[in-house]
Amino acid sequence: MSFTIEGETGPWELVVGLEVHAQVTSRAKLFSGAATEFGAEPNSQVSFVDAGFPGMLPVINRECVAQAVRTGLGLNAQVNPWSRFDRKNYFYADLPQGYQISQFAHPIVGTGVIPVELSDGSVKEIGITRLHLEQDAGKSLHDQHPSKSYIDLNRSGVALMEIVSEPDMRSPEEAGAYLTKLRQILRYLGTCDGNMEEGSLRADVNVSVRKSGEEFRTRCEVKNVNSIRFVMQAVEAEARRQIEVWESGGTVEQETRLFDTVRGETRSMRSKEDAHDYRYFPDPDLPPLVIDPAWIEELRAGLPELPDARRARYVNEFGLSAYDASVLVAEKETAAFYEEVAAGRDPKVAANWVMGDFFAMLNRMGKGIEDSPVSAKHLGALLDLISDRTLSGKMAKEVLEAMGETGKPPGTIVEERGLRQVTDTGAIEAAVDAILAANPDKIAQYREKPTLFGWFVGQVMKAMKGQGNPALVNEVLKAKLDA
Repeated sequence: MSFTIEGETGPWELVVGLEVHAQVTSRAKLFSGAATEFGAEPNSQVSFVDAGFPGMLPVINRECVAQAVRTGLGLNAQVNPWSRFDRKNYFYADLPQGYQISQFAHPIVGTGVIPVELSDGSVKEIGITRLHLEQDAGKSLHDQHPSKSYIDLNRSGVALMEIVSEPDMRSPEEAGAYLTKLRQILRYLGTCDGNMEEGSLRADVNVSVRKSGEEFRTRCEVKNVNSIRFVMQAVEAEARRQIEVWESGGTVEQETRLFDTVRGETRSMRSKEDAHDYRYFPDPDLPPLVIDPAWIEELRAGLPELPDARRARYVNEFGLSAYDASVLVAEKETAAFYEEVAAGRDPKVAANWVMGDFFAMLNRMGKGIEDSPVSAKHLGALLDLISDRTLSGKMAKEVLEAMGETGKPPGTIVEERGLRQVTDTGAIEAAVDAILAANPDKIAQYREKPTLFGWFVGQVMKAMKGQGNPALVNEVLKAKLDA
């Protein structure tokens, strides 16, 4: 998708790459047995290893390695059977050891690709450069005391996957679509929960600009952006800043910047470090990580169905439109809910109810699908009551609302409220005859104006308190009026 920003000297092209830090879903940290639960009391989930006590040796968490391998496989990337951990040296108050254990020269996962769907219907492939494992730092708290900063080491040592893209994105939309797709894949795999508001998924945004046909110019990195919307805003804000610098005769300096979400602008943070600034060297406490290829294949065999494959199945096997399939697979929980509703039923009808009245009910209630008072089993049972003519579509909507309010199954609500649809043709004929007998003038008008048919239907349904089967009411009325 073509996207440029117009400057005083003409159009400029954006060049964007993302470094995404994804917290690994695991019960323990990368090199210690300390817990990883979010929201715990400060410094309550810290081992001696995480706190950098002398003589404490790291022991790698096998599950964190497995999660990295699963992610690499899910990204169609090369999983490296041999990788190595290095020490990345820098000094922050919330980094007790004075170094971070990371992977530099030999990451666990190499090149891959993510196909990204754009708003115009096109698909663009974004390259993955690498995925490496590393431990997170702690957190500095600056708002707890007027003159002091506190340190919380609960995050210290938590396993992160740093997923680095190629500089293949050319617009804010492409950056947003890439991050959306990456988050979706991670959540399907169960390797990261993707909760950006909790910090378990955050992005460093690398931006540069150039004239068409030029080589890459100097890039700047916008650190720790924690929402997809802010990533898109940061891309455009930083690109516009750089264009102003270049067009005013200045030079963009490589640096790390922060995005001010209130002002919608980036601010300088520090000069950008290069690899030599961190003085990487192999961690002497950890041997190279050697993975059995048979274990990689075992993990591959256990992967869940990923969103692209599931969407294709919904289109090819269920006959859904590409749009409906995309909506239903957007979240793993939504897809699982839909499949339970659709099991043994018309998949198109199930999709219409899930995406229509059910989603509308959740929106009104301010709830997500995981908190829904209506289970997939109960929604499926409601569809069964429509198909066996117990309920009309209109009555089913009423029952769904009651299900949302009470949490009761549809059958119980139908019995309690006397909402069962009348399918007895004798009862319907009696109601039709009564309406026709009471309105001979309308019958005469109908002969001249057949559009009055809807009025008769409404009168019969009203007389039957909305419980007449609409198809049968129409059938009986038509036969009697046209006799």
